[in-house]
Amino acid sequence: MRTRTIRTLGVAAALLTTMTALTACGGRDAESGTVVDGDCRGQQTTGITDTTIKLGGVYPLSGPASAYGELPKGIKAYFDYVNAEHGGVGGRQVEYLVRDDGYQPPKTVEETRRLVEQDQVFAIFQTLGTATSSAVRDYLGQRQVPQVFVASGATPFGADTAHPWTIGWQPSYRTEALAYARHVQTERPNATVAVLYQNDDFGKDLLESFREGIAGSGVTIVAEQSFEVTDPTVDAQVRNLANSKADVLLNFSTPKFASQALAADARNTDWNPLHVLTQVSNTMATLRPVGLPNVQGTVSAAFLKDAADPRWAEDPGMRTYKTKLAEYAPGADPENQHTMAGWTVAESFRLTMESATCPTREGLREAMRSLDGVAASLMLPGISMRTGDGDGFPIEAVGIQTFVGEHWSLADGLIDTSEN
Repeated sequence: MRTRTIRTLGVAAALLTTMTALTACGGRDAESGTVVDGDCRGQQTTGITDTTIKLGGVYPLSGPASAYGELPKGIKAYFDYVNAEHGGVGGRQVEYLVRDDGYQPPKTVEETRRLVEQDQVFAIFQTLGTATSSAVRDYLGQRQVPQVFVASGATPFGADTAHPWTIGWQPSYRTEALAYARHVQTERPNATVAVLYQNDDFGKDLLESFREGIAGSGVTIVAEQSFEVTDPTVDAQVRNLANSKADVLLNFSTPKFASQALAADARNTDWNPLHVLTQVSNTMATLRPVGLPNVQGTVSAAFLKDAADPRWAEDPGMRTYKTKLAEYAPGADPENQHTMAGWTVAESFRLTMESATCPTREGLREAMRSLDGVAASLMLPGISMRTGDGDGFPIEAVGIQTFVGEHWSLADGLIDTSEN
């Protein structure tokens, strides 16, 4: 297991680094969008000036995955907060443009090209989804535009060294699934498992990684049911899985379908499996419609603190998040994990950008590929971002949590998969 050291970059130190870089970089060619002298000569400065930085993000604000629309709310709130109270990111005011792709890859391509070619953004800061993000990865690589902190845990975004301009952020689906495999083996070493999974790279990545994690153990998968994101419900699939009488149900679904599966499981009083819910769907917005009494004992992974958990009530990062979210995003739900993830990934971007030697696209690429124990304020204690040559997985540890009462209850210790 790789030892992780938490190091939060100080704002003052980061600003000093940025000021030094600006001095070293010298002048900019307004026509070509490159640095013309200094140590950063020839590097791209499209979308960034000495006082501003323009970022673009693409999300499913509509369609079957619209629950993820809370992510950009958290991001915008964080950038509005640092713009107003901390001088922006490295002394630059952030302009954050959001586009809707409806969770459709062709639309992702269209909106990404619009952000790059028409809006002239400095970087694509988050595309959401595996297929959607993959659809623009080659394009952004060819244009040498950073695709920063993709909102997907798909393994290729961390393992594929052929695309240095793209990097993930959240724990990979492999990390998550291996953690579930370890937890199931510990709690129920001879368990039978039923799996509901989305029939795409997201669901298949989780399923195959869980299968890898239980290899050679007494845990066996006895039933599998897939679904399409265009399906109206997953009720039939859950009924079929219930016939297996498996000890564990893996719910590898995005929020809309995860909520349906939780409800279908609750209605079936003849089956009471340990319900494992993927972390991309463990938000209160998924659980509340089912009824909190019906989701007691549900298990999920976590890498962020839970805003509903009283243990974090006096935590400085949590207090800042709740106070400033209410101020800069009135009406946003602080207990929605997607909102919190948005806030945290925006802070992660600030820490990364302020550590860059050059305030250029190339500088950001190098910074996101050389993170060294950088922790945002809402990450769980012991979790930080670390990348390096051939390692594009910023976060490789998670905690296991169980839903008890009205919030998630975190188990002691983390599961680190960095050496697997």
